Order: sequence, then C-alpha cells, then structure tokens
Amino acid sequence: MGKVFGYPEFDENGVRVLCTYDNEYSAMNMDVRIYKIREGETKAFCRDGEEIAVLLLQGKVKLECGGKFLEGSRKDVFTEGPCAAHVCGGQKIQVTGLAKSQVLVQCTKNEKEFEPRLYGPEDAPWKYSSQGKFGNVANRRVNTIFDYEHEPWSNMVLGEVLNDKGNWSGYLPHSHPQPECYYFLFDRPEGFGASFVGDQVFKSVDGSFSAIPGGELHPQSVAPGFQMYTCWMIRHIDGNPWKQTDRCEDERYVWLHDMK
Repeated sequence: MGKVFGYPEFDENGVRVLCTYDNEYSAMNMDVRIYKIREGETKAFCRDGEEIAVLLLQGKVKLECGGKFLEGSRKDVFTEGPCAAHVCGGQKIQVTGLAKSQVLVQCTKNEKEFEPRLYGPEDAPWKYSSQGKFGNVANRRVNTIFDYEHEPWSNMVLGEVLNDKGNWSGYLPHSHPQPECYYFLFDRPEGFGASFVGDQVFKSVDGSFSAIPGGELHPQSVAPGFQMYTCWMIRHIDGNPWKQTDRCEDERYVWLHDMK
C-alpha cells in the first residue's frame, strides 16, 4: 500500500493539491485541488479528455458552464448546502468570486460527452444516515451531489458528510473495490478526529486528506465537541462503477446492526 494520508498546505498561489495522476496518491486516478478565489477574481477550469466538477466550500461565487449560470453562497460547509458544477472534457467551468471563497476542483479522465450540470442545495439535500444506531454514536448527515444513479456517464462520484460531534462515520467498517478520497474540515481550528485506512490510523485535522485504496476498510470518527465535514470522492473502476449498494461490511462487526 502506498501513501494513504496527508496534510497538504496552500501554496503561494492559493492552491492546495490533494492528489494528481502522478503524485504519491496516483492510485486514486483523479486530480483534486482546493483553490482560494479572491473577490472579483475569475478562474476558468477546462481540460481536454477530463471531466471536471467544481464544489463551493466557502464564500460566494458565480458558476458558469455551457451558457448556464448559478450564484452560490456558503458561509461554511457546516451551515449551508452544496453548490457545484460538472462538465465533460473540453467544456469550461468559469468561477467568479463575489466574495473571498474556496472551491474544490475534482477531475478524472473521461472521453464521454454530456451536458453541463449545475447543482444547488435543493438538488443534494442533507439526510441523516445511521441515526440512533450503534449506541447512537454514528449519527451523520450525507448528501450525494452526483453518482452513477444521477450521472451514469460520469467516471466519478462527489458527495459530502457532516458528522455529529463525537460520532463515527462510515460505520460499520466497510470497503468497496473503487478508490475513494476524503477531504476533512472541522468547525473549529483545533478540531480533530481519527481516520482508519485498513490497519493504519491517522489524526484527521482541518484540511487533511485521506486516499483510500480499493478494498481497504475505512471508518472515521470525530472527537467530542467538534463537528467534522468530509468531502467524499470516488473514482469508478472501468466496467465496475461504484453504486450505493456496493458496501461490503466487515463480517466481524455485522452483529452490531442488532445493537440497541
């Protein structure tokens, strides 16, 4: 197993590189970066042969793609829902900062052509998952911006998770053959949690990143007193796209489904 966890920093250009096709996380088969955007600044994202998704993490922006427009505002990921754009290779997403902002840009190789899509909070509502289960300590809200069900032409999945304070996520310990990336944010700068990748455990902090190889178990937890946000990104395997039912739970723990 290669490198599976990191603590990337923003460079002098306001870019935080999570994974690329040729860095230590190349097994993810994606290019994922965070960009700071100044008020009044416009950035354009376009790659031949690669689909691109842009997700607003904080601030206020205007998204433009394929002649469609969407203004999105997000005080932070803990209080407001997602705003995103998704295009095929050769199509452009233009992002204009209406205030100081941060966006996540997810790319992967895909030669298919499809119509540009814009997503607002109403398109990917937060829904509680596992609420009240496992001793009532695995409460989390999940949204799926797009996946195979929404966009079968895409080669990737984009969604978000909000963990209640002191709760677990991705529980029971589970795996799937497709690689997955997590980008963590916390509601306080000193917030922290634990990220499990197989038998390895890492301290997740604000801005940290997990690169989970296919087939590895990957539950997460957040410390009491803190809320944890996770942007989750999956790269489909050719001929084997990830679906909501592709969740292989560790058989040692399935008895917990009957726990009160």
